[in-house]
Amino acid sequence: MGEVDILELKAIGIDPRLKNNREGRSMQARNRNLDEWYGKIKHSQIKLPRFQRFEAWDRQRICSLVETVIHNLPLGITLVLQVGDNEKFISRYLMTAPRTDSRVYEHLLDGQQRLTALWRVFHNNYENETYFIYLKELDQYEGDAERENLTVFCRSRYYRENGERYPLWCDDPAQCLERGMIPTNLMRPEDIQNEIDEWIETATKPLEPAGEKEELLRFFEYKKRVSDRIKDLRSIIANYNLPYLSLPSHTDKTVALNVFINMNTNSKPLSQYDIIVAEVESVMEQSLHDLETELDAKYPEIARYSPLSDQILTTSALLQGHLPNQRGAWEMDKALMVENWETMAYSLHRMAAFLKGEGIYDRERLPTNAVLAVIAALYAYIPESGDKRGQDELLLKRYLWYAFFTDRYENAAATRAFVDFNRLKQIITGERKPDGSLYSIEDVPIFADHAFVEAEELMTAEWPKRATIRGRGVLAVACRLGALDFATGEHLDAGTVEKRHYHHIYPDALLKEAEIPSFLALNCALIADTTNMSIGRKDPLQYLKDRYAWTSETIVCERLQSHLIPIRELANGGYEDLEESEKNEKLKADFEAFLRTRGELILRAAKYLAEGRQLAAGEIYAE
Repeated sequence: MGEVDILELKAIGIDPRLKNNREGRSMQARNRNLDEWYGKIKHSQIKLPRFQRFEAWDRQRICSLVETVIHNLPLGITLVLQVGDNEKFISRYLMTAPRTDSRVYEHLLDGQQRLTALWRVFHNNYENETYFIYLKELDQYEGDAERENLTVFCRSRYYRENGERYPLWCDDPAQCLERGMIPTNLMRPEDIQNEIDEWIETATKPLEPAGEKEELLRFFEYKKRVSDRIKDLRSIIANYNLPYLSLPSHTDKTVALNVFINMNTNSKPLSQYDIIVAEVESVMEQSLHDLETELDAKYPEIARYSPLSDQILTTSALLQGHLPNQRGAWEMDKALMVENWETMAYSLHRMAAFLKGEGIYDRERLPTNAVLAVIAALYAYIPESGDKRGQDELLLKRYLWYAFFTDRYENAAATRAFVDFNRLKQIITGERKPDGSLYSIEDVPIFADHAFVEAEELMTAEWPKRATIRGRGVLAVACRLGALDFATGEHLDAGTVEKRHYHHIYPDALLKEAEIPSFLALNCALIADTTNMSIGRKDPLQYLKDRYAWTSETIVCERLQSHLIPIRELANGGYEDLEESEKNEKLKADFEAFLRTRGELILRAAKYLAEGRQLAAGEIYAE
């Protein structure tokens, strides 16, 4: 790469005066392959300034990142600060990176999320997911949906009572290979040939023929092909170039901080929507921004669920038969998009009303935005009243809760949403198959190919403030049941949801002392901010009774049950007089029993909601 232009330095917030360092050399964008980045992380030669935020990327962004690498596409530039004799900033290691006494040579100012994700994917050390690279030519499994070749697949993981990590196939080389899945930990750019050979040997062992010469030859050719594919991928990854700019070690600390802030907040590139706006206005001589402003004024509730511009593009694309993503937005007819504006706008309005009726009130509580365009576009085919509307909306309810409680949209969400939309549309419009029969739910992949998750998987669902499908799905059920505030008894609805706070049911302080993770979806309840002024360390139920001055057992039951909180498991308690180790052991067992029971209650309610039932929390307990 050549010398960086002064305008480019200004654009990323670097003072052009730094362009030449004290030795008179120009600052340049330098090349660095992933194997070199990996080595620096492994040997603790590069660390993060502690002021940087922690790991934040979700699985979709991680999958997209790794796909960019294996397709050898550009990823953008990173920024490092050279460390001289002393580190300018208090530093920390990248998440899960080795901690050694090696000298630190660089601070990573920009690129943390990318390098952390790559390091962790190459070790496959995420607790609740496992990553694979999918090779279509190796796929011999009939039970999975179609996937694009050379894509990254992420599978959610969870533990059952027997302590085993499910699904079991993720740790079985033979079953992985049968599905065309190569675990990404075989891709880490270091000498692990013995590990690779052992994996291939175990993966192909069930395929080894008894002894026919021709069959044996074909078998060894297949093993070599598997080995070659892994070798090719490893070569691409190791040699992938992730360039960087380097600030010299004598850079003033304040200047380095300003660079970091500017690179993370001040860059405002044109968005996809900005470009499409310009295209529409040049073709139609009509302002798309004006249309959007009018839509927002007429139906302000739509923007509660996702940026209005995104919903306009994805819904318009689906209505024209294109994928609800960037590709579909580029491919759709922009003139037809404006022509269909009123239909699209009213469909989005009906979608927002439907979500509100299902207890989904805003984007912070929406488990996956993959459903938005699907539901909105389907409303273009659903009548405004009558029995047919009721019948079609039962189908939408089933679709919504399946989207929240299956793994359908954890990977390739836009592609899968497109397929589901077309099948649901065929059911709603009464389209017939080639054999003359009507389409039914058995023809919709989200229903036919995906079962509801198990309670054990809900036990690992993350805190619902984070953008995870399962964590927010758990919260969505409680919202749908109108979860009562602990102090006032006020029902949760569209008017009160923004006043609610994410509250630990088992107090965070109590669990933290025992080193038990507390930020789990099943340990969360939405209550009013003023209610959650302090967190106690008492037994959970006693703390709640004392804190909120509940006057009767009826009130206790009513308010806890409205969140599907199991009272018996919450009332175990008795920790105060126990020795530390005994207390921790009992607390861990009690908390796990609480999570399991609440998970079963949430799952039962979700299945009823998928059937379109109007239910109350008391019904779930009664059964």
